[in-house]
Amino acid sequence: MKKINLFLSLLLLTPSFALASKKVLLKTPIAFNSNLPGLGTTIKYVKERVEAASEKTIIIKLYEPGKLVSPFEILDAVSTGKVDAGYAVSGYWQGKMPAAPLFSSVPFGPEVGEYLAWLKFGNGEKLYQEMYDSNGYNVKVIPCGIMPPETSGWFVKPINSKEDLKGLKIRFFGLGGEVLKKLKASPSLIPGGEIFPALEKGAIDATEYSMPAIDEKLGFYKIAKYNYYPGWHQQATVYELLINKNIWNKLKPSQQTLLSMACGDATTRSIAEGEALQFSAMKRFRDKHQVKLMKWDPKMLKVFKDAWNEVASELSEKDPFFKKVYTDLSNFRKDYKLWKDHAFLPREK
Repeated sequence: MKKINLFLSLLLLTPSFALASKKVLLKTPIAFNSNLPGLGTTIKYVKERVEAASEKTIIIKLYEPGKLVSPFEILDAVSTGKVDAGYAVSGYWQGKMPAAPLFSSVPFGPEVGEYLAWLKFGNGEKLYQEMYDSNGYNVKVIPCGIMPPETSGWFVKPINSKEDLKGLKIRFFGLGGEVLKKLKASPSLIPGGEIFPALEKGAIDATEYSMPAIDEKLGFYKIAKYNYYPGWHQQATVYELLINKNIWNKLKPSQQTLLSMACGDATTRSIAEGEALQFSAMKRFRDKHQVKLMKWDPKMLKVFKDAWNEVASELSEKDPFFKKVYTDLSNFRKDYKLWKDHAFLPREK
């Protein structure tokens, strides 16, 4: 009997048993289908890296959109503890917090390098967490992926003037949607999986969603043959991993570090993946699917930019935290411009 007790005591003290007894399971609904390059593949990469590096003492169980909670319910579900974590984009919470889209994408805003500079070495990440804390959300936010520019949208006919936007029913994201509203369009925000049926049935006249390689998978080219560039509304898009703060605080520092490192690694990968996949998708649009790759003329870009300046001013007046974040980002960008104007080659035409 003494030998058995001694054996059990030794077993309890072995590192493998100690690790096995402290496994962490993070049930994580995602806002984007896992087969979408950049969107879904980024969080799958995080899962693989975390589980491998932790020797599966941290397990991330991903749930496709709507399987556990709907994409637009992820923040509330994580905050209340209904789920452990979630992967989404802060612009989805615009109706709850006016400043939320500023941490995902900004019309005529920073490109990838500048955005990351503000987040990591400016006040971006600090303000990002402050937004959730000050609004009573019990979440830890980790920026977890950033993508290059999106297309500006898919249309069934050319858009030659702001008059062509009036009354247009269009799926549009974040602050860009507010710009289109200012221009008398009728924007709405619906999850990616619902866009094609809405376009097919005529519930919407046009849509934007993401980069060409992602839009291709969703099949917009089958209905809308005019694909506009540049994506003035989303020159870069940040994605987020939300973790319930009670769970986050119970993790060991090494586990917290591992999750943060995996998101940092995935962010680098998402930039490279985003840049690598788009030109081949655009070639297929043009050569196989008879899509017209359109570029906004300078006059239309000015229309969008002027409307955005009005929207930003109005939102700053209405919401003090929006003003705080937008002012901070704008000041950072003014300083960054000195470097940008001197360091980079002009765009080739």
